[in-house]
Amino acid sequence: MAALRSSTMRLLASASSRPSMAARPMASAFNISSSSASSSQSSSRRSMATTSDAPVEAAPKLKKFQIYRWSPDTPSEKPRMDTFTLDLNKTGPMMLDALIRIKNEQDPTLTFRRSCREGICGSCAMNINGVNTLACLCRIPTDTTEAKIYPLPHTYVVKDLVPDLTQLYKQYKSIKPYLQRDTPAPDGREYRQSKEDRKKLDGLYECILCFCCSTSCPSYWWNSEEYLGPAVLLQSYRWLADSRDEKKAERKQAFENSMSLYRCHTILNCTRTCPKGLNPGRAIAEIKKEMSF
Repeated sequence: MAALRSSTMRLLASASSRPSMAARPMASAFNISSSSASSSQSSSRRSMATTSDAPVEAAPKLKKFQIYRWSPDTPSEKPRMDTFTLDLNKTGPMMLDALIRIKNEQDPTLTFRRSCREGICGSCAMNINGVNTLACLCRIPTDTTEAKIYPLPHTYVVKDLVPDLTQLYKQYKSIKPYLQRDTPAPDGREYRQSKEDRKKLDGLYECILCFCCSTSCPSYWWNSEEYLGPAVLLQSYRWLADSRDEKKAERKQAFENSMSLYRCHTILNCTRTCPKGLNPGRAIAEIKKEMSF
């Protein structure tokens, strides 16, 4: 029995000292599969690098812009419409972006007003596709129809898209658009008002005098010499509604005629076209209500 145990132990020891034949092919197979996986990953990386290195240009999105043109340098020539074509993929989203690009790249003689590009100054007011608006706030339609751009309607044209606003600013000056009072402030510093009184000015003080509303009003078209128009009347009500102003009687007295105020027939073109979302029609109605008492 002792001899049998010793022989068995020798056999087990010799078997454990020999390497496993089954393990060798498994390790070999593992090495083969790992090397093939790494080679496939490197090839996929190469293919990805190849595709990313070659940028694909988007198909051009061409759009035509018809723009009103007239120059005082050639007064005998009739106004005309010039057509320009732009790729919208290379142009900003707003109409003002298109106008600036046309002026910079295609026709440096194109004339228009612009300043803030934020809908604050009102400089770039014009008629775009039949609507008075601000070019900096008007998005370019992405359809294939031609965009038509004109100066503000029923105004004298200085050049191209620049209207003459002399009469409008003259009327604005006539309403004395500033605080008028005789009583000094109690503490000599500032004129205070309650939160309720201050809230009455909301929807009035935001007017930027772009005159989109006045130039969309048929009553103003026919009576612009005497009718003040929506923009100026909204500014008038802004001072009538201000609790700090002490000249309300004088301001109302200026409307005691048949033309300055009462040419408004509540068509509400002014309210529909205001690019700031204000309501000049409501302000005019409030003035008429003030005049009744």
